[in-house]
Amino acid sequence: MNNLRSEWFAALQRILPQHTLSRIGSFLAEAKNPWLKNLLINLFIRVYDINLDEAKSASPNEYQNFNDFFTRALKEDARPVNSNDAVIVCPVDGMVSQMGAIREGNIFQAKGKYFSSSSLLGADDEDSRRFLNGDFITIYLSPKDYHRVHMPIDGELLYTRYIPGKLFSVNLTTTKHIDGLFAKNERLVCIFKTPAGLCAVVLVGAMMVAGIESVWHGHYHPNTLVINQFDSQNVRLKKGEEMGRFKFGSTVIVMFEPNKTAWSEKYMPGSTTHFGEIMTTHVQHQ
Repeated sequence: MNNLRSEWFAALQRILPQHTLSRIGSFLAEAKNPWLKNLLINLFIRVYDINLDEAKSASPNEYQNFNDFFTRALKEDARPVNSNDAVIVCPVDGMVSQMGAIREGNIFQAKGKYFSSSSLLGADDEDSRRFLNGDFITIYLSPKDYHRVHMPIDGELLYTRYIPGKLFSVNLTTTKHIDGLFAKNERLVCIFKTPAGLCAVVLVGAMMVAGIESVWHGHYHPNTLVINQFDSQNVRLKKGEEMGRFKFGSTVIVMFEPNKTAWSEKYMPGSTTHFGEIMTTHVQHQ
């Protein structure tokens, strides 16, 4: 019965007007009417049992709108970032959906389902091929999680691709039923030059996501392909610095070249993780 419900949930998403629903959600999430935004915020806190003790502002009514609350900053000491140069840290709060080796360009999504690294990155070029037998980790951010994305390692931004696409939900139920889910949804692909070689950080949009933002570009508008090249000195971010944020729950996929990372033994599918924790046990410096 549970499997049947899951199949119906996935089928329903195929016929729903995904972008229209997300635009409606975005309109409500940006509303500054005190009555409406306080209603949305307080209802969300009750439904998802949000802990505001870690937030810079613990008063729900102080936020300008729902998106301001949803992308809330944390207190400075809430997520200590491991400063050891020999480790890479987790860029987000969330749950490990999948992780492991990229096998000849194939990334594991769920039982019987894979997607290609080139389709996720939106190109089959020299840089994309450097990840063909690399390593990946997929981290799902639930609605209750902290929704800012941070640098896992010091990096110089080389280029980005904002790729329009579908807005399927990215929860575990949907990943089991939608082939190539993460390569179909809209996403922001960020390629960094790091001490561990190339690193791809991919922010994947989802149903009801009101937008993806980066610290260097701001808000990305749906349905518009945006490709930006950067000089190596133009955008340089230290490990732990904010690089972007989601305006609702979604997924982050991090990829490295072969033999550059060794995942922490505590990590496995289903593991809860937090921004700042050690994600790899070592980095082989170039």
